[in-house]
Amino acid sequence: MTAAAQPGRSPLDSVRTFLELIKFEHTIFALPFAYLGMCLAAGGLPTFHQFFWVTVAMAAARTLAFAVNRLADRRYDATNPRTKNRPSVTGAVSVRLMAGFALGALLLLALAAALLNPLALLLFPGALVFLIGYSYTKRFTPLCHWILGFTDGLAPMGGWIAVTGSIFAPGDLPAWLLMLAVTFWISGFDLIYACQDVQHDQQEGLHSWPSRYGIASALFLAKVSHALTILTLGLLGLLLALAWPFWLALVICAALLAYENAIVQPNDLSRINVAFFNINSYIALTLFVGTFVALIV
Repeated sequence: MTAAAQPGRSPLDSVRTFLELIKFEHTIFALPFAYLGMCLAAGGLPTFHQFFWVTVAMAAARTLAFAVNRLADRRYDATNPRTKNRPSVTGAVSVRLMAGFALGALLLLALAAALLNPLALLLFPGALVFLIGYSYTKRFTPLCHWILGFTDGLAPMGGWIAVTGSIFAPGDLPAWLLMLAVTFWISGFDLIYACQDVQHDQQEGLHSWPSRYGIASALFLAKVSHALTILTLGLLGLLLALAWPFWLALVICAALLAYENAIVQPNDLSRINVAFFNINSYIALTLFVGTFVALIV
């Protein structure tokens, strides 16, 4: 394992490799749920100020979380056949660069929170605990998948807070339902994704659910989590009396989740990447578009 960047690489090359390492382009798939919270709170379009700074906050939060994750897991990634060639392991991206990006993203996230409203800034330290801490949870608890889900569930909550400056009033129930839906959704597919690392996690003493309780158990809980996702989103639609485009999107998302769970079996994990990257991106975009159209028709 090399701590310094490989010789002969320009700083621009290192930055480009870092963005590939954290899959920065996938930020677009994390944004829809923050936008959902924002649009539901606004009853349609938010202001440009809110839209801009929520976008900045999401990009910064994701960069921070992934940079910390790659730093925290370097030792484990080096012994995992699936991840041993990551630039964070080979030295193509240096520890200094990853730490620098993490610090820069943290400061940018703090700025975005401060410019949105006082409650966003007040809750920023709490969000930071999860953004930084979730990467370490697999070291001591099989509940790490739900902690990751909750961390991602903060995105729609943040979008809601950006517009309302409120989260504990009775009228804020939609934000909590949306947060729960995202928590169940993310934890479900993280359970699926973790199945491919069972042998490695057992060897390293890591406590992912499938390494502790088996792949079949993890895939069953993924199905339960995804069923709860659809149930919670249905409650959200009923609570807000959302129009038919939302329900159409929800039916499509339910079908996609059913397909995602069907193509991964305990004896066949070969299609995990299809389930993880392709299908989940469709789900996020479908639900956002359907909900937004429902708000404006």
